[in-house]
Amino acid sequence: MIVCKSPREIELMRKAGKVLKDALKIAKKIAKPGVTTKYIDEQLEEYLLQQGCRPIFKGYKGFPKSICASINDEIVHGIPSDRELCDGDIFSIDIGSEYKKYMADMAITLPIGNISEKAKILLEVCENSLKHAIKTLKADIKLSELSKAIQVYVEERGFSVVRDYTGHGIGRKMHEDPQIPNFVSNTALNNDVILSSGMTIAIEPMICVGSYETEVLSNNWTVVTRDRSLSAHFEHTIAITDNGADVLTI
Repeated sequence: MIVCKSPREIELMRKAGKVLKDALKIAKKIAKPGVTTKYIDEQLEEYLLQQGCRPIFKGYKGFPKSICASINDEIVHGIPSDRELCDGDIFSIDIGSEYKKYMADMAITLPIGNISEKAKILLEVCENSLKHAIKTLKADIKLSELSKAIQVYVEERGFSVVRDYTGHGIGRKMHEDPQIPNFVSNTALNNDVILSSGMTIAIEPMICVGSYETEVLSNNWTVVTRDRSLSAHFEHTIAITDNGADVLTI
């Protein structure tokens, strides 16, 4: 069931979102060659707790850490570890917080040191596809229109859009209705949703240099591109208003 949020609920989500924004500012400063993803996880978890927020990924269905740390061909759900970042890596951080029972979710992909031109373009296209989606979003738009805006933007620039993982509604739970695909399928068209004012959603394009096909590694969490091509991920939590998108994580 899709639930619209009151202004008070949206403000609590905005607080959770601001903490994520500031946590990722810390990540940008410390994510350097030689730094482990475990260290970054520990620093961001500590910051969330200091701000009165709960890191919502830790313990979710058994996930052991507070951030998802995905490198290069890892799309989402990478587990922080003693693995060190290397010059030339691209590093995706997905992080969620809860403040007074309301949640926000955010992701960025960072360049580590000197990255390839292809990787630079991948990051630019992925981030801009999210910006394009935010500009497209407005009250009473069809979900398929939002999904199409992302898919067309990405594919016109020569990249592919992951099909197996999507954005989602968010609020008192991390995953609420509706799912927010980054592509248009026949299923979506047959069950289209009208995005109403007061709905809160997480839009998160995940795109790849090569094929959009995925597989899950033996740890049962980390999702990688099947062809091992590079992948990027950006995400914002957004409240839909009569005037368009109110981004709660900026």
